[in-house]
Amino acid sequence: MDNPLLMSSSSGPLTEELQCSICLDVFTDPVSTPCGHNFCKTCLNKCWDNSQTCNCPYCKETFKQRPDLKINTTLRELVDHCKRKSPEKTTEVLCDICEERKQKALKSCLVCQSSYCETHLERHLRVAGLKKHKLINPVSNLEDYICQKHERPLELFCRDDQTTVCLFCTEGDHKNHNTVSLEDTQWMIQDVQLMIQDRVKKIQDIKHSAEVRKRNTEKEKAAHVELFTDLIRSIERGQTELLEMMDGQQKAAEKQEEELIEELEQEITELKMRNTELEQLSHTEDHLHLLQIYSSLSSSKNTRDWPEISMKTDKSLETLRRALTELQYTLQEKLKQTVSTELKRMEQYAVDVTLDPDTAHPSLILSGDGKQVRDGDINHKVPYSPKRFTYCPNILGKEGFSSGRIYFEVQVKKKTEWELGVARESIKRKGQITLSPEDGYWTVWLRNGNQYSACAGPSVPLCVTVKPRRVGVFVDYEEGLVSFYDVESSSHLYSYTGQSFTEKLYPYFSPSINFNGRNSAPLIITPVNYNK
Repeated sequence: MDNPLLMSSSSGPLTEELQCSICLDVFTDPVSTPCGHNFCKTCLNKCWDNSQTCNCPYCKETFKQRPDLKINTTLRELVDHCKRKSPEKTTEVLCDICEERKQKALKSCLVCQSSYCETHLERHLRVAGLKKHKLINPVSNLEDYICQKHERPLELFCRDDQTTVCLFCTEGDHKNHNTVSLEDTQWMIQDVQLMIQDRVKKIQDIKHSAEVRKRNTEKEKAAHVELFTDLIRSIERGQTELLEMMDGQQKAAEKQEEELIEELEQEITELKMRNTELEQLSHTEDHLHLLQIYSSLSSSKNTRDWPEISMKTDKSLETLRRALTELQYTLQEKLKQTVSTELKRMEQYAVDVTLDPDTAHPSLILSGDGKQVRDGDINHKVPYSPKRFTYCPNILGKEGFSSGRIYFEVQVKKKTEWELGVARESIKRKGQITLSPEDGYWTVWLRNGNQYSACAGPSVPLCVTVKPRRVGVFVDYEEGLVSFYDVESSSHLYSYTGQSFTEKLYPYFSPSINFNGRNSAPLIITPVNYNK
């Protein structure tokens, strides 16, 4: 059976733009492939279910992963509109005027809201006043073509509000709106084609961006491998030198011990011999000889003292400790250099973050340029906003992002408490909230002036030796990475890795409460490279 949507109608011929190339019928739940072609969702799924690969049935482009198909709502609305204007031929509309045997209607009048057979239609073709009435192919649901507010034919489509309207509507609610005639469906097809072209271009842009990012990532990986290879070589070289030094000191100490023991054993032998002589002479009257032997023993040269050797060993150990300290310092400097290199690399992803007043808790005070925020102790009268935080003194950035990498820096000096990071768009904003990745927050905070933690659920204490004055936040959306850095000391604070982001992320800030002026300093979004 011929489909009426593919035949001529009062609105003019419809092209194959509305036809699925698989089932050769009008679209049902139309979906678009990444290459820009359209098919019925069921047809395309069946086609892919019966194939080892996922490719476009029209242009044969192959996709590495099976695309997630979404209904093309604009195209579906176009099909539905055309269906209303071109009813199925099997639905026979009868003349409303025929009294006995009703004849098949030839046309329906939107003004009279009646359908007419060929005989009763004659007056609409002859009488001057009736000639101006709007006639369409016969339909049984005429009320769908009439404006319920003005009871006039729906002859126009408002592109601003995406709805059908009558001429009277254009003088009221839809005044100065962009409206087009329903007679002309070409604009709808053109709109759909533009949307398809726009999405094809976005796909191309994403692929190009992915290629560029892949090349950059490979370069960065090579640079990191080289840097850490040098670091490992330095560690291995320092370790070898340290072990060799320790082995040398140990051998020297062992040799001194052996020499001392040998000397002591020799002296013991000599003393035993003299002791025997003394015992023998003690039983005689030869006291002079006895005194001479004792005097020779007392004046003999003493053996080296053990404390002297022990002291030399202690000095060797101190030398080793100094060498170890120097090695640790060298490693720390190299690590600092690595982080500094990372921060310089991240600067290319710097974004201009501005605070969103519609999300700000009522107690927060923002600067005019939207770069500073502090707590004002009391709640101010603010307009209602579904995006606004109502329990905690929190605020988000205006601009969200759902791909790529971003980096921004925030001044936190002179503060005793603060929170920083990113949050997903669907976070809870009303009432008490919990900071954790499970609840949509990737943050670090300061509490009580010196207690730093990552809010990883449970919290992870951070080892911070120098109190940060400016914190850098870096996010790689595709890699699922959120990292925090102390910018001035070029040290890494914490990283969330292996995260899965599925919606927009927004920069997140909380200056925390004022604490009677002890924490009154603002959080300040600073330009990247500020005073570096």
